[in-house]
Amino acid sequence: MLEIKENFTLKKYNTLGIDVKTRYFAEYSSVTELIDFFNLYPKQDLPLIILGGGSNVLFTKDFEGYVLHPDIKGIEIIDDSDDFVKIRVGAGEDWDELVDYCVDRNWGGIENLSLIPGNVGTCPIQNIGAYGVEVKDVITEVETLEVDSLKVFSFKNEECQFAYRDSIFKHKLKGKHIINYVTLQLNKQPVFKLDYGNLNEELGKYNEINIKNIRQAVINIRESKLPKPEDIGNAGSFFKNPVVQNYKADELKKSYPEMPIYIQGNELIKIPAGWLIEKAGWKGKSIGRAGVHNKQALVIVNHGGATGQEILYLAQEIQKSVKEKFGIELEMEVNVV
Repeated sequence: MLEIKENFTLKKYNTLGIDVKTRYFAEYSSVTELIDFFNLYPKQDLPLIILGGGSNVLFTKDFEGYVLHPDIKGIEIIDDSDDFVKIRVGAGEDWDELVDYCVDRNWGGIENLSLIPGNVGTCPIQNIGAYGVEVKDVITEVETLEVDSLKVFSFKNEECQFAYRDSIFKHKLKGKHIINYVTLQLNKQPVFKLDYGNLNEELGKYNEINIKNIRQAVINIRESKLPKPEDIGNAGSFFKNPVVQNYKADELKKSYPEMPIYIQGNELIKIPAGWLIEKAGWKGKSIGRAGVHNKQALVIVNHGGATGQEILYLAQEIQKSVKEKFGIELEMEVNVV
């Protein structure tokens, strides 16, 4: 039976460690329990959010509504061949534990996405990505529950409208569909993607290139510059890497020849947001209890007791200074509530 808790603290349910409360909180472990919630507890026009691992959300005040936490577990092999394996994964599974599970079986495709915090159910929403790989590259299907009709839907990869840190679940279907299962197709003959960032350099320390060593190399790089949420509150990458037109990148290169760029095609260039923030003078700086990490400027941290409003203010000040210095508008990757 689903238990509804009142005035429930969300401090342990968001990786920034913001101490806010929600009016109502419930955890569900099956689609049936989720349907029961909507049948038994009318929303009374109160807002509702699904809170997975809490790694991509910034609460700026107490939430006057329902917070639902998915705990649907399970990894099921639904197709298996000599070349590929297809697995159906519950939304409540921890993402990095899933990566470890797959790498241990030599199923390739998501090893570059190691150590990304959060749950499986949120990975399609944001189309998580790292080191030249995005989760859209392996997703074949996303299963949801439509809130209004309480009917189960299935979206094929092309129907999800994946883009850079984006999907249909962030826009047209936001608040209308709840993700319960994600199906991934992984490669038993892994194809390595090593040409992003300093991954190749880190792999030079290993005698062999395989997906286990790729995963470990990614973990080593991330741990060297990204703080663990259990050590200091953070939401990982706070801003998206901006994508600009060729002419804009060429213009900036004249003043900043050392600026790193990543060619996207269609005359588009991606520029690391962390580099822009660092050049704008924010690396290691703080405003009150909120600060920018001293090893990775893309990460905003909670030094202890920071409110969501303090974090948001710092983020907006960073946006202003990057806009003034480079003429580029940084977009927040986290969802502000």
